[in-house]
Amino acid sequence: MSELVKRYTASVFFDKRLWQADIQGSLAHAEMLAAQGIIAAQDLADIQRGMAQITQEIESGAFEWQLDLEDVHLNIEARLTQLVGDAGKRLHTGRSRNDQVATDVRLWLRSEMDLIIELLVDLQKSLVDVAEQNVEVILPGFTHLQVAQPVSFAHHLLAYVEMFARDAERMSDVRRRTNRLPLGSAALAGTTYPLDRERVARTLGMVDAEGHAQVCQNSLDGVSDRDFAIEFTAAASLCMMHISRMSEELILWMSQNFGFVKIADRFTTGSSIMPQKKNPDVPELARGKTGRVFGHLMGLLTLMKGQPLAYNKDNQEDKEPLFDTVDTLKDTLRIFSEMIGGQVNAATGLKEGGITVNPDAMETAVKKGYATATDLADYLVKKGLPFRDAHETVAHAVKAATRQQCDLSELPLAVLQGFHASIEKDVFEVLSLRGSLNARDTLGGTAPTQVKLQIARHRARLA
Repeated sequence: MSELVKRYTASVFFDKRLWQADIQGSLAHAEMLAAQGIIAAQDLADIQRGMAQITQEIESGAFEWQLDLEDVHLNIEARLTQLVGDAGKRLHTGRSRNDQVATDVRLWLRSEMDLIIELLVDLQKSLVDVAEQNVEVILPGFTHLQVAQPVSFAHHLLAYVEMFARDAERMSDVRRRTNRLPLGSAALAGTTYPLDRERVARTLGMVDAEGHAQVCQNSLDGVSDRDFAIEFTAAASLCMMHISRMSEELILWMSQNFGFVKIADRFTTGSSIMPQKKNPDVPELARGKTGRVFGHLMGLLTLMKGQPLAYNKDNQEDKEPLFDTVDTLKDTLRIFSEMIGGQVNAATGLKEGGITVNPDAMETAVKKGYATATDLADYLVKKGLPFRDAHETVAHAVKAATRQQCDLSELPLAVLQGFHASIEKDVFEVLSLRGSLNARDTLGGTAPTQVKLQIARHRARLA
């Protein structure tokens, strides 16, 4: 094979990150082979001894990865054979690189998803921490990026907690389907050796909630299935989409036109020419990296769409997009958790930094958009008007307030009564921002009493 073709077809310089999963799977396979009498007990002991040395070599950086050996699997097997002789050659009995790599990727991705779920919990906790400090802060709620109704800033943050909670649920669900054993499918048709595949599955922790072994039931599907990688990348894409939505809001909120929040300096940069600039680089880059993850999802779907059964060399191309998706998502979740909630000071044990909230700027913005207009309409409905009539009446009141350049709550009672005689003095409590907020005291609403209940629920869930 020419040097160019070797480089073109080799995967060792990116799939070597699978080494721990490869050794883990090989040891489980070897233990089963010995238990089934397929290899001798001494062979198993030699394989275990050799793998322990290889582990030490890789961890210390002494292991020599060779391009000629193409991938992580052959590199490890070749070194094992150097160390323990024929026992290393017997390890591959009853398996193929096709089912071996499918197992390795599942084992590796399973552990990465466990970490991602933990990172999602950390981000949710950071959001809940900031929410708890800002239950009474009033933010303009937007639709169409127009001021709509007053909401608690905490309520707004908890919307993202709900999103990331769903992301964690999805990751757990994908993990369940990923945690199934292809090993023993061999190249594509199974093997003539009397393997105990369920034993290997139990050894590797590939079991369901009741402890039953989870094994791929069709050898053709076992070696060629990459649904789990696509599912993970789809779940990661949804999570990055939520990150991107939050990024967009942070970018808007920290601009001078809004001024709702400040992001700590360590998450921003200045301009090379304009000394006054403080650019939200982290949220902007996260917004950009979201497109990158979306691209990996499309790439994996396209990779698989035309493949006949069973394994094809195309599947080597599944790893780089999958690896990059994992890396991107992990890094993004880590940095957003710290950017939102701050970092724990090792000396005090307290969180420092995080976003700084400007309640005055938020309240000023709420007053610009007649955010309590719906409250006035609801007030008139309770007085007996049909909602559509109340809606029309309030529209005239808003026009009057616009002409006088004041808020609805600043119109004199006599002027308001001119729009409908049933309006009384108690309307001003209804038109106040605080009154509007407190009135929405239903499950899922923005009233501080409801927000506090939701914070307590999330605290209990995330404990």
